[in-house]
Amino acid sequence: MDIKDFNHKTTVTVRFHEVDMLGVCNNAVYINYFEHARLEYVKAAGLIPLGGIFSDGKLFFMVRNEINYRDHAFYDDELEIYSRISYIKNSSFGFDHLIIKRKTGQIIVDGKGVVVYVDPKTKKSTALPESFIDKVKSIDPDVQLIREQK
Repeated sequence: MDIKDFNHKTTVTVRFHEVDMLGVCNNAVYINYFEHARLEYVKAAGLIPLGGIFSDGKLFFMVRNEINYRDHAFYDDELEIYSRISYIKNSSFGFDHLIIKRKTGQIIVDGKGVVVYVDPKTKKSTALPESFIDKVKSIDPDVQLIREQK
């Protein structure tokens, strides 16, 4: 992954309760950073309904997280989290993330995640609406569409 391929960025500061007894940001915290970045991304793309998150009954389930640790962050480090949706399938889409330590510019974590759109009644995956794709393209115009014909 190359930082030039990312159009969305959010920033976090490592808080005291996020570091472990070795003084480094605990490995599990990075998944929370990814989640925070995904929410900021969907806000920026206009994917949050007017009544607020969860107000429209639509369900999106996180079904996969993948993470690679390259280096450590420490208390009070500022981290830049770059996010993009790299592909959209019929009912799922993939996020890519990079976390960069601001003071060094070094990538310290990279990762991926898969989200599935679910019918609220049947709890089964269902096709993403075209309006979703259009909003994602407003941030990631080069998103790969992998739509299977049924």
